[in-house]
Parts: sequence; structure tokens; C-alpha cells
Amino acid sequence: MAFLHADKKFERFEDVTPKILRSEGVKLLLCDLDNTLRLHSEKEPTEELQKWIKECKKAGVKIVIISNNGRKKMMQEFCEPIDVPCVWWAWKPRSTKLTEAMKEYKMKPKETVMLGDKWATDVLAAHFAGVRAWKVAHRKYIV
Repeated sequence: MAFLHADKKFERFEDVTPKILRSEGVKLLLCDLDNTLRLHSEKEPTEELQKWIKECKKAGVKIVIISNNGRKKMMQEFCEPIDVPCVWWAWKPRSTKLTEAMKEYKMKPKETVMLGDKWATDVLAAHFAGVRAWKVAHRKYIV
């Protein structure tokens, strides 16, 4: 694994299917929020995101949103309807919140992936935590 490169690249989060997650042995998917799962301006989860979350959960994958966004109330209001735990002010590329999530859900690094849109925060945080980094295109450029 090249430290500054993602282990896998996808166009959109929707391309990370439950089939791919199962085949890769992923049980914990840590996701960035802004411009990975949503446009920064979106206030509520899209139907597309809700469907994807349900499919991943049905496949036995635990999802945790780990964001550098510091707006706690907004994060909670966005994540509550999709029943996904969220961490704000994660200070990525620090890996502390990623390793805390693995510990909380009793997952090993080989069972965990960080999905995000930026190499300088998401990819680096993943590699600092010893987990795989999967990168998606910055959402505002593909919607």
C-alpha cells in the first residue's frame, strides 16, 4: 500500500456495493460526510444515501460517519434519520477517531475501511490508523 494513495478508487459512494464490501471482508465502514456522502449544502440524507445505508447494514456492515465538520447539531440531525453514528471534529488526518471507532465496535484494521474524498485527510487518516483507504471523487464534481 502506497502511503499517499488510496487502496481503491470509486466514482461515487454508491459504487461501493455490499457485494464489494463482503468480498473485501469489510465489517466496519468509516465514512467522511461532506462531499463524500453528501454535497456540503445538503441538509437531509438523499433517498440514494438512505437506500445505500440500508443495503450496507443488511449486508452486515457497520457504518460510522467520521467528519472534520464541527457543526455537531447539523451532524446529529443529518445522521439521526439514517441511524448512523457520527463523529464531528475528527481532526483528520489524525487517526484517533478511526481507532476509537474500531475499538468501540471491536473490529480489526483488516475488517475496516475509511471511505472519503480527500487524500490529505481521509486517506492519510486511514493509513495512520492502519486501515484501507478507499477514495471517491469529490461529490460536487460528479453530481
